[in-house]
Amino acid sequence: MPSFTHEGFDLSYIDEGEGDPVLLIHGFASSIKVNWVGPGWVRTLTEAGYRVVAIDNRGHGNSSKSYDPEDYRPSRMAADAAALLDHLSIERAHLMGYSMGARVCAFTALEHPSRVATLVFGGLGIGMVEGVGEWGTIADALLAEDPSAIEHSRGRMFRAFADQTKSDRRALAACIATSRDLLDEADAARISQPTLIAVGTTDDIAGAPEPLAALMPDAEVFAIDGRDHMLSVGDRTFKKRVVAFLSDHPLVAD
Repeated sequence: MPSFTHEGFDLSYIDEGEGDPVLLIHGFASSIKVNWVGPGWVRTLTEAGYRVVAIDNRGHGNSSKSYDPEDYRPSRMAADAAALLDHLSIERAHLMGYSMGARVCAFTALEHPSRVATLVFGGLGIGMVEGVGEWGTIADALLAEDPSAIEHSRGRMFRAFADQTKSDRRALAACIATSRDLLDEADAARISQPTLIAVGTTDDIAGAPEPLAALMPDAEVFAIDGRDHMLSVGDRTFKKRVVAFLSDHPLVAD
């Protein structure tokens, strides 16, 4: 997997296919492989005629790790995303993120608006503004010496996921401390790019998508029927809807 350097981090990425570029930004404790390759997104999008670029966020996957929480502010990861576009000489791209990755996409649209053509927020609705979850317990679970002693159900879930993906749990604990910076309502209203907000109907982490869409000037909602936060990622109807959304908003040269 190739990599580039930004702010002292070696950041791994993929660049596959041809066509309008789509930059994929994965969720917390995930990676390119887990979030995008395994569930079939890279194959789906390349077969649909898109150039697929994806990044292993700092602290995740094959990218460099840090144990300083300040390194994981969404603005810092948004700067990584823009730097990858620079590295690949891509002026504008569709951006799609899942969960934490959706938040990073939102910050990229706010801080680097000329680089972002459209947005797909997967697995994150009004929680982007209001906040969701008991994340301190997840950090504790990630750092626990004995996973069998973890009592909080969501903490056990994320600890098991981190162990399954062989992640650096100390880096993830630092990430979760600061990667949840919220947008306020005025920020959401400034995101003018066409946006698809897709959340599972049984997702109890994301927050409802409709209130977020109502704050934004050009957003629409897709309900991923019967799926929770984890199972929404690879849902076939979600893939179909994203391909249709991208087709409806082709890149236009400036």
